Parts: sequence; C-alpha cells; structure tokens
Amino acid sequence: MDHKTVEEYVLSMPNAVLEYPFGEDVAVYKVDGKMFALIPEKSDPVRISLKCDPLLSKVLREKYETVMEGYHLNKKHWNTIVLSGQLPWEDIQGLIRHSYQLVTGNGGDVPAIE
Repeated sequence: MDHKTVEEYVLSMPNAVLEYPFGEDVAVYKVDGKMFALIPEKSDPVRISLKCDPLLSKVLREKYETVMEGYHLNKKHWNTIVLSGQLPWEDIQGLIRHSYQLVTGNGGDVPAIE
C-alpha cells in the first residue's frame, strides 16, 4: 500500500483537510479542526495512526502485530497501523471511516474485521 493511495482515501472523507501542524514530516488529516488520521511522510511501509474505539483497539492490538498503541498519541483512543498487508485494504478503509465517524460524532460504527 502506498502513501498516495492511502492519502486519497483519507481525503475522500467529507470536508477532510490535510495540514502539517507538527512539521513537514507528518501529514495530519482533520475534519472540523479535529485530527482523525496521521501519516508520517517517509515511512516505508506506510504507517497510519487512527482514532479507535478503546475496546476495538484492544482486540486489534491483541490480534495483529502490525496494530500498535498510537505513536505519540493517547494510547487508549489511537492506534498506529503498519500497512504491511497483514490487514486487508478493505479493513484499513473501514478503520479510516471509523476514525472519521468518531471525530465527527456520526456514530463511529465498529467495522467488521475478520
């Protein structure tokens, strides 16, 4: 999974914007002034940090070695995911939507992840 593909999907969320409040090395994606995704610009493989329901976060971290506590973020509410292929792209898309929904207050439906 490449940075451009992930970024295009993140920015396809309604009213999503890209900012660099922490410097040029970290792309921060916001909606209504609130962060819902972060991607280090030069990570290979790509890493993405997403807001997540705390119970789902725990399950994902136990099940997948590529899902870790959010790097430099609230460990209870954020995950950092290495996009190495362990989680299918469809599941990553579901987690991006989940993060976006949590931030916008539009439900935050828990994605079905096998």
